[in-house]
Amino acid sequence: MSYALMSSGGKDSTLALDRARNDGFDVRFLANIYDASTGRVRFHGVRQALIATQARALGLEYVAAATSPQSFEEAFHATLDRLQTARVTGVVFGNIHLADVRGWYEDRITARGMEHVEPLWGAPPVEIAWEVVERGYRAIITAVDLARGAVPYLGRELDADVVTEMSTTDDLDPCGEAGEYHTFVFDGPEFKSPLEYEIGASVAEAEGHRFIDLVPIGHPVPKRAATR
Repeated sequence: MSYALMSSGGKDSTLALDRARNDGFDVRFLANIYDASTGRVRFHGVRQALIATQARALGLEYVAAATSPQSFEEAFHATLDRLQTARVTGVVFGNIHLADVRGWYEDRITARGMEHVEPLWGAPPVEIAWEVVERGYRAIITAVDLARGAVPYLGRELDADVVTEMSTTDDLDPCGEAGEYHTFVFDGPEFKSPLEYEIGASVAEAEGHRFIDLVPIGHPVPKRAATR
């Protein structure tokens, strides 16, 4: 049996891949849905090109679908169609404790007769954050929700200092499970090689979020981030 990882390039899905592989799951694909109008993962601000590069570094075949907020479910089902055509029998997710989010995906996965896998489910968020760091994964905080407490961490690497600070900040989930922040993982034990990128010159804001721009090395750094 083969599996796919549903990922936006962040720490939770990357750690879910790590755990799934260690548990013996044959994960062969990375599936990603991004915003058609920007070429970026919505709310994360990460370029689709970087997700594709990350998939290769993780030894995974990249399967992507472009969407708008109104057509996410359609794009999700189209992604599942492609995975089933490739004989994928299950999908791995990095959900931790949001039951409504897990339920939305699980209902649609199991309705197709596929296995729904949640390696991180039910673990204390602070333990997940520490595991990411202690396993040697390197992640940069690419987006923050302006209404929540993670704004000062934008652009910082998720390291021991950041996890410690977040763990002692009131009303801040140290894993960002309520959308406080999002990350992009660029190195770690499952990577064949670290990803190379530059941080763009500007910071953008949209839909109540602030983003930094990660530019793959060899691509021009834009004078301003694309509209999201």
